[in-house]
Amino acid sequence: MAPSFGPLTRAYYRWKTLRLPWRKRFFIGYDLQGNTYWEFKLTSADTRMRRIVNYPSRTYNSQVKVSPLWHQWLRYARNTPPSLDEQNEDVVRKERMKVLAAEADARWEAKPRLLGADEPSQATLGAGKKAEINVGSETQQQMGAGGAEGAETAQGAQSAKDVDRVDDSWEKAKKAQKVGDKWQPTAWNPSSKS
Repeated sequence: MAPSFGPLTRAYYRWKTLRLPWRKRFFIGYDLQGNTYWEFKLTSADTRMRRIVNYPSRTYNSQVKVSPLWHQWLRYARNTPPSLDEQNEDVVRKERMKVLAAEADARWEAKPRLLGADEPSQATLGAGKKAEINVGSETQQQMGAGGAEGAETAQGAQSAKDVDRVDDSWEKAKKAQKVGDKWQPTAWNPSSKS
């Protein structure tokens, strides 16, 4: 997980960690993605050190991710930089949280729904429609060949009922409109006071 630095790089970072008086920039630490964190002063009058992060040169800006622990350090929310052990514990905590969230989602999905208890499920609705279709085909078969005209009128009546249902829903929607929905603004006509 932690980036593997060679012995020369480790020696370089150890040397940059030393707070020598002529040095303006100090190495603080690195994270599991290979980002390095530094502190520096812009001027000698600055009382507070500036904190920055340097990304590896081979990384695109869109792929850079700074962990929350280092974000806290960068924004002065924490005084001490996070150690590698803390960073590893944070990764383990995130993985554990993902597992617990998946288990909670599974438990939630296993519980019966209280809101839709009165309404029939989609599977029941689908079976009911199939039954209606089967009943309609049986009535047509009972009429036989001589009753073809009667079957057409039955189909016409069925389509008329469907149209009425659609019209009824529009009528209900119109009735449900508020009084202010029909109001339209008019031009301003000031009354003249003489």
